[in-house]
Amino acid sequence: MTLNEDRPLAGKIALVTGAAQGLGAAHARRLADAGALVAVNDLSPSPELTLLAEEIGGVPAPGDVSDRNQVQQLVARIEEQLGAVDVLVANHAYMSMGAFLESDLDDWWKVIDTNLGGAFHLIQSVLPGMRRSGGGRIVVVASEWGVTGWPGATAYAASKAGLISLVKTLGRELAPEAIIVNAVAPGVTDTQQLRVDAADAGLSLEQMRASYAAGIPLGRIARPEEIADVVAMLSDFRISAMVGQVVQANGGSTRTRA
Repeated sequence: MTLNEDRPLAGKIALVTGAAQGLGAAHARRLADAGALVAVNDLSPSPELTLLAEEIGGVPAPGDVSDRNQVQQLVARIEEQLGAVDVLVANHAYMSMGAFLESDLDDWWKVIDTNLGGAFHLIQSVLPGMRRSGGGRIVVVASEWGVTGWPGATAYAASKAGLISLVKTLGRELAPEAIIVNAVAPGVTDTQQLRVDAADAGLSLEQMRASYAAGIPLGRIARPEEIADVVAMLSDFRISAMVGQVVQANGGSTRTRA
């Protein structure tokens, strides 16, 4: 392999949101391995975010993605420090669990404004730079639950379904400009989010992992690094035939369900 083939994102600027831990941190590490200079975002500055940026040779870019002004400011800072964003990985998420009729209205809108609204703000903010550069890659991290729905996760599933529709629409709209938009819809993955699920189900973390694994043909839940590999593929500028697609990385749980 040549250096370029081994590091296909060399010279590219990437922004990964929700990167202080879990899936976001895995995405950031994987894109850095592929050669990208990565700006890592999370809601607030934190030691975890700073350490990750130092580890991968990137920069921290904290900010609340549900706040349009904050998003515009953090993208402007990245462009000033590093250059226009070539690759956006919209990984941020907020989730709460509970019965639908017991949903708190403010919490409902926090989920929608963070997950769906945040992606809206981010994409609008990075698009001018991608257009100046002559192309880009946008990868939205949706969820299997945005495809299938899930009891007790109404707002979260609705927000992720909205992201899938956004990706399908923007994929068609932006492809003529060489700005390629796709999504990955992970199945259950071994991240801190499992603690929310376990608490809602009244199970220990290990019991929750086992419960989910029982319904997955592969026999286990996913590792963050596996989802990050899919994100890296969708970020690769050598791949442009995939447009507006939703890659379902879930161990077979959706495709084999009756």
